[in-house]
Amino acid sequence: MDSFANLLREPFQFFTTILLSLLFPLSFLILSRLSVAHYLIDLVGYSTTQIANNSDLLIKFFLEANPIFLHLIVSIISVAALAHTLTGGGTSCFIKHTLEPVSRPQLYTAWIFLCILQICVGLGIEGSIAAGVDAYEIGHERGFLTRAIFFLGLNETMFFWSNIIVKPVVDDTVFGISRENRWAEKAALAMSFGGLWWWRLRDEVESLVVVVEKKRDLLIIIGLADFVGWWLYYLTVTIGMIKIVKSLVWVVYVMFGRRVVDIDNNVGDSRNNDEKV
Repeated sequence: MDSFANLLREPFQFFTTILLSLLFPLSFLILSRLSVAHYLIDLVGYSTTQIANNSDLLIKFFLEANPIFLHLIVSIISVAALAHTLTGGGTSCFIKHTLEPVSRPQLYTAWIFLCILQICVGLGIEGSIAAGVDAYEIGHERGFLTRAIFFLGLNETMFFWSNIIVKPVVDDTVFGISRENRWAEKAALAMSFGGLWWWRLRDEVESLVVVVEKKRDLLIIIGLADFVGWWLYYLTVTIGMIKIVKSLVWVVYVMFGRRVVDIDNNVGDSRNNDEKV
């Protein structure tokens, strides 16, 4: 029985890690739909309080409570991912998950972040469906280059979320210890994110920027939630740009830096041989 249970732990940990890691990019989908919902409400001249009072509990949570928690959690993770990208030794998808035990306060904090985001994303999806809100008609105004850089930045931030929050919680719950990242897990997560991007995110997430531009053109007051969504979009673009620059620096070093070192070593060896002679 124990061997059968151990056999089931591996795939359970594998799929749970991937599904919980996708909560972060899904949170951007909810934020974009929230931005569109508030834009449509402002466009017709209603307040969110009036709409929520005449709606069911899901829509009320989607319009009023969800933005507070989502903006806070996503902002904290995105800023931490930016700091890691600037100061870390590599990109988040190549973080080597250490086998050192995670401290209890860190684990409890990860649990809190994970539970809050899971509740917000789950109820946010249900609330957006109940309200009939999507962002297909408002997006599609960014260029291909900006889209590609945002995709890279969101991928980087998702891997950071997975390594810092999701994996410690899942590993401690399933195995009781931290486990090393596997390439199969990283590849499956990257492919899952690519599928989610192609299916939904690429068509809707740009509304975080487009809504702010439309409100500015229509002289509608830009709220704090709109500004935070706009800021998160370009913060993610910044992370993607840093990742590209780091990758280019690494390629240049591999192509030319090692050659320079080899030439210096050869020159030094030849000088030592001449001195011996």
